[in-house]
Amino acid sequence: MALTAADRAIGAIIGAAVADAAAQPMHWIYNPDRLNEVLSDLEPSPEFRPQSANPFYRRKTGEQTCYGDQAYVLLESLSQCGDVDVQDLTGRIYKFFGPGTVYDLPLNDPYRKKGGPKAILPIDGPWRNGSLKAFIRNVDAGKDETGCDVDCQMDGVTKLAPVVAMYAGRPEMLEKVEKAMRVTQNNDMCVAVTLAAARFLEHFILNGSGHNVVDAVLTQLNDPKRQNPQDLDKAVIVLPDAFQGALHGVLTLNQLDEAVRDTMRCGGCTASRASFIGACFGAQTGLQGIPESWRERTFRYPLLLELAENMVKKSQQL
Repeated sequence: MALTAADRAIGAIIGAAVADAAAQPMHWIYNPDRLNEVLSDLEPSPEFRPQSANPFYRRKTGEQTCYGDQAYVLLESLSQCGDVDVQDLTGRIYKFFGPGTVYDLPLNDPYRKKGGPKAILPIDGPWRNGSLKAFIRNVDAGKDETGCDVDCQMDGVTKLAPVVAMYAGRPEMLEKVEKAMRVTQNNDMCVAVTLAAARFLEHFILNGSGHNVVDAVLTQLNDPKRQNPQDLDKAVIVLPDAFQGALHGVLTLNQLDEAVRDTMRCGGCTASRASFIGACFGAQTGLQGIPESWRERTFRYPLLLELAENMVKKSQQL
């Protein structure tokens, strides 16, 4: 039976989360020798390594990275509110990542001063990214604009799947993505790259596989009447490295598991690249293209599926 846009929307959300969890135990390995050593014990299937090899932080296999957790909070807000509600999203992010949470570790302290005692790594628990630390400081200070204005990491690209899934095919899609992203990353280049990624993912949700997505997105970016234009739209042609790597996996490989494995073998920020790869392949294939064993090993999968299905139902009522 042919997939519907709703099937592909759910596939995008689940694909991103499952790929993030699969790559999590090997996230942020930048030493080539160490990477080869870790891979030698795992090939040909490096996903869901039983023991974390992450040199910066350690989580249980099956849990999400901070990217996957941000996407989850955004999905939860969309499922509950039926729209991008900045006030609700701000409160949920602060509650999930702020004081008294599993993320609230000494090394993750948003007020930790530089030049203190040398950090002992890896930490036992999740990593709170720079944009999240800035977000917490901005909320504490009562600022209206809570997003970090200097951070241009991949967080936005990794968590956009729920918003794109909800608004794919609607003229307000890019506006909604930008609105959600600026809650934690209020940086123009970061937003422009995230919106370019949203155009790619929307194309897959609406059309499935087998279409020339690069030409389609470039045509959009070159259209003077394009939706939600950004001053830096043309600059995304020279894409940040992590997004280049993720896009390479989407464009050159044929299925989710092989593309995620391939990007894991490259080391570095594997989880951020994997999440976008997972979203794009999930959008092309729906749930059937996401290995069942991978879904089963992703701790939050049943809840994610419930939230995704509820959000998609609400999107159909817009």
